[in-house]
Amino acid sequence: MSYVTMKELLEAGVHFGHQTRRWNPKMAPLIFGARNGIHIIDLQKTVQYFKNAYNFVVEQVAEGGKVLFVGTKKQAMDAIAEEAKRCGMFYVNHRWLGGMLTNYQTISRSIQRLKNFEEMKEDGSLKRFPKKEVLMMEKKAAKLERALGGIKSMERLPDIVYVVDPRKESIAVKEARKMQIPLMAIVDSNCDPTEIDHPIPGNDDAIRAIRLLTSRIADACLEGGKLREERLQSLTDKEMEAAPAETPPAEIPEAPGAPESAAPDESSP
Repeated sequence: MSYVTMKELLEAGVHFGHQTRRWNPKMAPLIFGARNGIHIIDLQKTVQYFKNAYNFVVEQVAEGGKVLFVGTKKQAMDAIAEEAKRCGMFYVNHRWLGGMLTNYQTISRSIQRLKNFEEMKEDGSLKRFPKKEVLMMEKKAAKLERALGGIKSMERLPDIVYVVDPRKESIAVKEARKMQIPLMAIVDSNCDPTEIDHPIPGNDDAIRAIRLLTSRIADACLEGGKLREERLQSLTDKEMEAAPAETPPAEIPEAPGAPESAAPDESSP
């Protein structure tokens, strides 16, 4: 298991919240105090909440679940893409397109257009189009890749949505809640943790803090994937053990005193 330690959280600056005047009172139970006009997040709560979130991811992925990583702010973009790719999950690290969850059928058609263009580019069929038209198609494909590249292989809605900064990703949060998809998010001192199923109290602005927490969620995905493989292998082994062994067909005994069958007389007409 790859939980976070108090030392790691301190070194990454996870405990630093926003200015006290910008806080959300609903975060009060998760705040340790204030220093120089800055709220300090209670890292003991962070460790506790993160452990719960981590275990939830492991179990969901072990059951075949998929996680969508969301973080479009500059500080989160790289970590979101890199960690999602590392654990084989999906991500959105540029602008969230409205309807990505609530109108997935329309979004999936855009994804299919992107895939069709890539296939045409690969098999050389683009050569039959005029250069001007190809340039326009490439421009549209680049735009689609930027927006949808991280969910190209997502064939259904995710089972968990992990968010960095739920205030900035408010549309993604609303869509996940509407579709009843479990939400997991880093909640800073200015956030509303009651909107999130699995809140992780922490700094959602510092690059090191975002990368630390996001990388551990990716570790949870990898652990869940490994656990799923082990369970499937165990199930296969049990099925093989339970399967009845094949028995050779029984020989039919000859009747006592029965004459041996004579070979056909080749000389007879």
